[in-house]
Amino acid sequence: MGDGGEGDLWEENAGWWQEGFTEGADAEYEEQILPMAAEHLAGAVDVLDVGTGEGQLARLAIARAGARRVVGVDPTWAQLTVARDRAGGPAYARAGAAALPFADARFDAVVACLVFEHITAVDEALAEVGRVLRPGGRFLFFLNHPLLQTPGSGWIDDQVLDPPEQYWRIGPYLVEDASLEEVEKDVFIPFIHRPLSRYVNAMVAAGLVIQRMEEPAPPPGFIERAAEYDDAATIPRLLFLRARKWE
Repeated sequence: MGDGGEGDLWEENAGWWQEGFTEGADAEYEEQILPMAAEHLAGAVDVLDVGTGEGQLARLAIARAGARRVVGVDPTWAQLTVARDRAGGPAYARAGAAALPFADARFDAVVACLVFEHITAVDEALAEVGRVLRPGGRFLFFLNHPLLQTPGSGWIDDQVLDPPEQYWRIGPYLVEDASLEEVEKDVFIPFIHRPLSRYVNAMVAAGLVIQRMEEPAPPPGFIERAAEYDDAATIPRLLFLRARKWE
């Protein structure tokens, strides 16, 4: 989840995440993110899940991808307590992404899912990913799409124009922005927007070479939530990068 910079908010709102995005509750995870993670983790033996939350990707690495040793790290006690209760094979440790408590070249795969948009120390965190990966190891990087999830972005139904127009408004993409977003009533989560180049260049500096990029369309289960989402079906919400540690 986060990196501890807004630790109290993550502790207070862990239940929002656990109830809304795990155990089959969220269509985007069930229909899109989890299958992609299982596919790209296949064959990995030693896996680290950065920002593991309550551990659903860590459990998946064992149950669906066949990993033998999996560790999930998160700075939030409220997440780790549930992760340990849900068991499934992984070990867990309390740590932020910018200071991973592991030796160099410890893992052959690292996954971070919808985590880095909440991390302040992005350069340090990606450097840590590069440090703990073995040469030739893989990094699976899931982000809310930086271009299409900028502050102020969203679907616009403009009835003022004649004829009316519907379009996706893009916010100030090139401006890095930290904000608290009210994701539902009285639930505030810290988000940091960065342009994609910021992540890519930090990955290169960490010795990570991008091998694959995907921008999947929202899955059917998400589109079915509300009629207005039909018009945004060609707007990706997710960005996936698979990178390899230089040998």
